[in-house]
Amino acid sequence: MSEPRVRRAEIAIEQSHVDRVYARLAELRSQAEAMRARGYEIGHGAQREAVFEQASMLFERDMMVHHANQTLQTLDAEYEGLVFGRLDHTGSEAAYVGRLGIRDAEFENLVTDWRAPAAAAFYQATAEEPMDVVRRRVIRCSGQSVLDVDDDVLIPDAVPEDMNVVGEGALMAALGRSRGEQMRDIVATIQKEQDEVIRAPWRGVTEITGGPGTGKTAVALHRAAYLLYRYRRQLGGAGVLVVGPSGVFTNYISRVLPSMGETNVELRALGQVLDGIDATRHDPAPLAAVKGSLRMRKVLLKAMRDTPPDAPTEMRIVYRGEVLKLGAKELEKVRRKVHGQGGPPNRSRIRAAETLLGALADKAEEYARADGKTIERADLITELGERIDFHRFLVVWWPVLYPGEVLRWLSDERRLSRTAKQLLSPAEIALLAASMADRSQGWSVADIPLLDELRVLIGPPPKRRRRQRLELDAEQARDSRDAGARLRPEHYDEYSHVVVDESQDLSPMQWRMIGRRGKYASWTIVGDPVQSSWPDPAEAAQARDQAFGSRTQRRRYTLRTNYRNSAEIFDLAARVVAGHADDGQLPHAVRETGLAPQVRTIEPVARESALQVAAKELLGAVEGTVGVVCAMDRVAEVEGWLTGQAEDRLKVVGSLDAKGLEYDAVVLLEPTELITESLTGRRVLYVALTRATQLLTVLASDDDWLPDAH
Repeated sequence: MSEPRVRRAEIAIEQSHVDRVYARLAELRSQAEAMRARGYEIGHGAQREAVFEQASMLFERDMMVHHANQTLQTLDAEYEGLVFGRLDHTGSEAAYVGRLGIRDAEFENLVTDWRAPAAAAFYQATAEEPMDVVRRRVIRCSGQSVLDVDDDVLIPDAVPEDMNVVGEGALMAALGRSRGEQMRDIVATIQKEQDEVIRAPWRGVTEITGGPGTGKTAVALHRAAYLLYRYRRQLGGAGVLVVGPSGVFTNYISRVLPSMGETNVELRALGQVLDGIDATRHDPAPLAAVKGSLRMRKVLLKAMRDTPPDAPTEMRIVYRGEVLKLGAKELEKVRRKVHGQGGPPNRSRIRAAETLLGALADKAEEYARADGKTIERADLITELGERIDFHRFLVVWWPVLYPGEVLRWLSDERRLSRTAKQLLSPAEIALLAASMADRSQGWSVADIPLLDELRVLIGPPPKRRRRQRLELDAEQARDSRDAGARLRPEHYDEYSHVVVDESQDLSPMQWRMIGRRGKYASWTIVGDPVQSSWPDPAEAAQARDQAFGSRTQRRRYTLRTNYRNSAEIFDLAARVVAGHADDGQLPHAVRETGLAPQVRTIEPVARESALQVAAKELLGAVEGTVGVVCAMDRVAEVEGWLTGQAEDRLKVVGSLDAKGLEYDAVVLLEPTELITESLTGRRVLYVALTRATQLLTVLASDDDWLPDAH
């Protein structure tokens, strides 16, 4: 039988099994819907029963409805092909591997969940250690239709005469397929080195390093899904937090975990970690470096303890005909004394009142001694403490503080100079003050850790003001991106597992912010030192270690194979970053296409037309997505140039937002601009050059970026 006929016959065999799986899926869905309907019937019946029976019936209803809804949510999760693998073992029936475990009505296994121990051989078996697997088959589906199959034979001598083998291996076929807008999960093509990371012990800190295209992000997400499956009791209740570099990135990966049946995972970009704000704007690199430095914590602490701008500088109060007066220096002395005793200001008002009353008593005793009189100190404190004029003064002199309000105080350059003396340089002070004075663009991504730091330093507002949430800024509305998704308090810090992607870019202040969310968590850290955009790795490492706390179990895995880029594309990227990477830090690209990147020299006045031509060419050359990567401050302009060109497949992204993304083809505009806009220069360009899986076109008006030019 010819190869095409054999392949068609094998596809038909697998289609028959996939049809059984989806038929069973429909049955399970109908059963879950019936259970939910029955739960609602019980609820209606409870309304007619005696009071003492209602509680039991309502509890039964809630449990039934909750279980039914969870089942439906799992069954309805979006995924591309429920069944993706088959294992033929020696001396046993075939076992199918998929995104969910499914049994038929007689409890016979139709699909084994990919996270189950029984499925481990799908990823771990090799020709050297076949784990009793004769044939490993990857089944590629679209919806409920089987499109193709690819086989690996691991024990050639054990292949039965009637077993057909097709294909030359699944991995390269999977890599050649086009990318959609959202990242496909790679459970069907996880290699052994990746699978070892996914199934590593859950406690402590697991660090995954590797260059572009090594599958770090996919491995980390599958690790999160595996841990929730394997250690559901330990991890499931508190949930998993995944932090990515940008909203573009989190949207890109948003379907991966739901497609594997995991919904108890929260995805947040760095600008979304603090409840109530969704920041997307990036500061210029020099300003972001100031805001991200650990020096800012000391600046914020001093700013918080400074006298509020609108606080009165004098206090006058009448006590038994005598005017008691405290001047600016005396009030400042009281303020320093209160802060010196520690504790958040928002929880120190009683202490502030007591200290202020003590200062008034001292003043009254001073006046009394001058007149040869005495006073009852306790009576004075009691009487003044009950006076309405005293409390009116107190609320404006020691006001409730809010993070956004305190951070805006830094817009006063003279005030900031006093606060940041010996911490920031004059140039840094001017840069920071100007940034805080500009309210037109809202908070930046680098502002979010500062707001979170202040939130902790100043403490929560009094309960009667909680209805104002955090009052991070008067203009800020409560972000509703996850409204109704979970019933958790603001600033939840009890996650069981934290995943941090592109960790090499986190500033020290960002590490402090994420560390608060992972106080009780195990960690999975994903990064590549060669791609780092943070200028002081040592300071970031210090903050990272503080975030991990006392966790002593730390393990590190390095992924060394670049599956994303063709060898031709990665060769250019590797030459660009040469001199910025140590030996062994760059991965090996295993796929050759024979298509070298195109580097075109353009005139600055011809940027728009050259970009339009290049984008059109690539859209015609690939079936999937085309990314246009440019400097951050060019994004809006470039989007305007490309309006109307296959907008569903053409995506414009700034250099900093390109982290973690991939496209079938990429147009890179003005690479030198990417180098000059970042403090780490060629590392950012290296990232941009490694976003393409198939084709790359570079448009440049100069050759300063080329390694051969230096």
